[in-house]
Amino acid sequence: MERINYINRHLRTVSLFSGAGGLDLGFLNAGFDIIFANDYDRYAVESYRDNIGDHIQLGDVNEVLDQIPEHDVLIAGFPCQPFSLMGHQRGFEDERGTLFFTIETILRRHQSKIIVLENVKNLQSHDGGNTFRRMKRILEEDLGYILFHDVLNSADYGIPHTRRRVFIVGFKREYYEQNNLAFEFPPPTIDLETTVQPTVQDILDEDVDRKYFLSEKILRTIMATGTRNYVARPEINLEVARPLCATMHKMHRASQDNYYEDRINRERFEDDEIRPISNVRMLTPNECRILQGFPSDWNQVVSNTQAYRQFGNAVTVNVAYSIAIAIVQALNINLEIEV
Repeated sequence: MERINYINRHLRTVSLFSGAGGLDLGFLNAGFDIIFANDYDRYAVESYRDNIGDHIQLGDVNEVLDQIPEHDVLIAGFPCQPFSLMGHQRGFEDERGTLFFTIETILRRHQSKIIVLENVKNLQSHDGGNTFRRMKRILEEDLGYILFHDVLNSADYGIPHTRRRVFIVGFKREYYEQNNLAFEFPPPTIDLETTVQPTVQDILDEDVDRKYFLSEKILRTIMATGTRNYVARPEINLEVARPLCATMHKMHRASQDNYYEDRINRERFEDDEIRPISNVRMLTPNECRILQGFPSDWNQVVSNTQAYRQFGNAVTVNVAYSIAIAIVQALNINLEIEV
């Protein structure tokens, strides 16, 4: 989605594990005032600084705790690998899983009025649900938040991209009750009965470089059904993309990743006898940008490999914006758009 600017911003906001800034862009588009952000990946920070602002700090969050300013809202798409079905699911045994307790430390210190946390859908069922129950107990009973949680799919918010993530929105109990708040997660903006669902085909680039096309040799592997330990039906040309991942640059089988026939661009290239290419290609970084809702003026200042990682790890901007606007509505904040 395109950027939305406001005459005045509201609610001082801190963003942790910001990545390239998908969650931040959604909240900025809803008028929030992000005063501090942090990520440990220097390439993500480079993209963030060039496209969003200099308020992001590079480094391990545990090393910048004293730099975190007083704030009203804390947002965090904290590392998902410890809880992901694609990982080893070690949860709190994984060093990255313990970063939730860093969030706890920050909340105890700053008493943030509102929190928004994002993670993979599997967080709710990890370790038989024990991990999620422990997080809820800490946030509700120890820290005093009224919590709301739901799984939202990017495909329901104007993006042809299946990406289901769990979101946790919390309000300090006294803040919620004193202001007589009533929060609800945003309903889908796409009504399949009345709205034409956008497709990946609608956003594909018109001019695509040869390097994105699969060779005839590798296409056979990409289209394979798998091995005896993993068998799945390959599909290409999906109208709603599979979840983008951080390792898209490595290419996976067509049962796991997104590939599209592109005869028009293929016809522009002469045949190569040494490495003949097929008419099937991978998504370009620009197409991944669109499938995560990043604005059209986004400047890619990193390599394609890093861009794939950043978009694969990002929170979809449209979903973040919908949640942020739901918070704005609960708080009855009036927004005045800058013309």
